[in-house]
Amino acid sequence: MKKLTYLICLFFSMSGLLYAMTDEEKGYAINLEVERRDSGFGDSINDSLMILRNAQGAESKREFTYKTLEVKGDGDKELGVFHRPADVKGTAILTFAHGLKPDDQWLYLPELKRVKRISTVNKSGPFMGSEFAYEDIASWELEKYTYKYLRDEVLDGNDSFVIENIPAYEYSGYVRQVEWIDKTIYQPRKIEFYDRKNTLLKTLTFHDYNQYLGQYWRAARLEMVNHQNGKSTTLLRNNYRFRIGLSDNDFSENSLKNVQ
Repeated sequence: MKKLTYLICLFFSMSGLLYAMTDEEKGYAINLEVERRDSGFGDSINDSLMILRNAQGAESKREFTYKTLEVKGDGDKELGVFHRPADVKGTAILTFAHGLKPDDQWLYLPELKRVKRISTVNKSGPFMGSEFAYEDIASWELEKYTYKYLRDEVLDGNDSFVIENIPAYEYSGYVRQVEWIDKTIYQPRKIEFYDRKNTLLKTLTFHDYNQYLGQYWRAARLEMVNHQNGKSTTLLRNNYRFRIGLSDNDFSENSLKNVQ
């Protein structure tokens, strides 16, 4: 492992080394660089809007804020709090992401006034009626997948690496993912999700990237399309603020009932 890590580090200073790696080593090296470039932001908060569409095109909307705390040596902590419409106001989702260890997730339901722990085996279920699953909203962690470089491809004018990601954690709803990673900003442009029958289930595309703090790229619009049921979800994210002083106390299971 130490030798592989050394080779990976050399790869980014000696671009020709990429061609000496296996496809699996290339895939891992590319995603290691994704992780490196997105590390160190500390914490963030943004305002979000989900637009849910059924197969007939009818829409419903969900407004919420989303907080993230970077955790050294582990996955990020994330808290989403819904504000509108009235029937979801006060609903909150708390996620502690991990690598191979199952993510911890809790859902606060204000009408029941209780916190519900989301079972590990139910992470493939829909989040708040959207086409995003509970496992989709947890932060990406390098150890969650094994990787294989497939090819280079230009996607909508963006030169990209195409990588196959195989979930290494238990109870994923996907047997594999195919991801297009932008070679310039090292962020995803598209992800295809294949169900346990290895049939294309959903496609997620990322649009309107903005850079923050001179380093960190965030997509302002995400589009998730379910090819099997005809539904889709648009996620709009804006008003990003970074390094606002969030701490572990802001992501406590016990504080879920008091979120605003």
